[in-house]
Amino acid sequence: MTEFSAGEYDPDFKWGVSTAAYQTEGSIQEDGKGLSIWDEFSNRPGKIYNNHNANQACDFYHRYPEDLSIIQQLGIPNFRFSIAWSRVLPQGVGAPNRAGLDFYDRLVDSCLEQNIEPWITLYHWDLPVALHRRGGWTNRDILNWFTEYVELVVNHFKDRVTQWMVLNEPMVFTGAGYFLGIHAPGKRGMKNFSSAVHHATLCQAEGGRIIRDLHSSAHIGTTFSCSLVEPASANERDVRAAQRVDALLNRLFIEPALGRGYPINQLPALARLEKHMRPGDEQRLKFDFDFIGLQCYTREVIRYSWSMPYIFARQISPQKRAVPTTLMGWEVYADSMYHILTNFYRRYRLKKIIITENGAAFADSVKEGKIDDYERERYLSSHIHACLRAKREGVPLSGYFVWTLTDNFEWAEGYRPTFGLVHVNFQTQERIIKRSGQWYANLVQQYLSQSQK
Repeated sequence: MTEFSAGEYDPDFKWGVSTAAYQTEGSIQEDGKGLSIWDEFSNRPGKIYNNHNANQACDFYHRYPEDLSIIQQLGIPNFRFSIAWSRVLPQGVGAPNRAGLDFYDRLVDSCLEQNIEPWITLYHWDLPVALHRRGGWTNRDILNWFTEYVELVVNHFKDRVTQWMVLNEPMVFTGAGYFLGIHAPGKRGMKNFSSAVHHATLCQAEGGRIIRDLHSSAHIGTTFSCSLVEPASANERDVRAAQRVDALLNRLFIEPALGRGYPINQLPALARLEKHMRPGDEQRLKFDFDFIGLQCYTREVIRYSWSMPYIFARQISPQKRAVPTTLMGWEVYADSMYHILTNFYRRYRLKKIIITENGAAFADSVKEGKIDDYERERYLSSHIHACLRAKREGVPLSGYFVWTLTDNFEWAEGYRPTFGLVHVNFQTQERIIKRSGQWYANLVQQYLSQSQK
């Protein structure tokens, strides 16, 4: 059992679990739901590991009462989930889908009945296909589409939901979806990427303003993927390569929100963003979020590479460095969490930070109805202690959410990697709480009980 030191307890610290609509809900066309870009992309042959798709996923659409009962059983007080845009607005705009709103009504109400606080993410990568056909994130009109969607959702739930996040990991959905083409919608190239980045950054701030205008008591954040980036050597070329990667992975979306503009000086290729700027955009990119959500899983060790366009840098793989890795091939390096937190605070003086995702995929096996996932338990323990170390040193860390509650559909990796605290048999939909789930429950309860003393 993890031991906490005296004075470490914070009664306002938020412990939780995170999920996403597309990865768990299934029922991709049930009750009037429209298709999303991920519904379309994952059903294209060859796009996903073993041609998996999330047509059923964890069947959370039907089984949410069971999953909420597990959260309550574990004593986890906060649950982060996302709204599927195309479930509430099948065409992305226009007439709302009453059945879709009813589903989220039931979900939110069930959370509140069980003393679980709902944390809503407005966009977790599942753009309606109808909007993609009109250009999606590459079309500046998405500012109007996103406004309509956010206004609908916030007005509908503001009487019951206080905790809001605008975007989930915009670097990932723009980079993997509009530059590399390995995620939905499968677009490639700098032209697609630069326009998607600018429009997502505008929507990030606009979403915050809409929530604040409509919901005076809302607690508003947005989430960023981030990795500790370190140069492979002290050689100047490696150091500059690492700075360019850091600008791309860690600075691209947060700095405009803070009024610092895009980090073009650190990564000159980002100058292509300027052609998408219109008068007034510099101010429109800014929003004073109540908290920043950071989602850190690993570290990247970078060397200079002349063969990589735009960035002239390449990661030295963890396998070549012979370091421990997860099933995703990511290095297990708990100090990355400590350094990310201290770096972000030192660089930006953020008023509040929440770790809105952190977790690990390992090869689980069911033996006699149990999953003894010691590796995941060790990963979570070391990373939580890294978080609390940063908090002790003055970083305004106010929460930690595990990714994820249940094993689910992990995007291009399909069902191969399992991140959950709860095992899911995707043939039978049976749930089994893993050892790591019980461990996390015990840790949370210990922390909460000591915080009340």
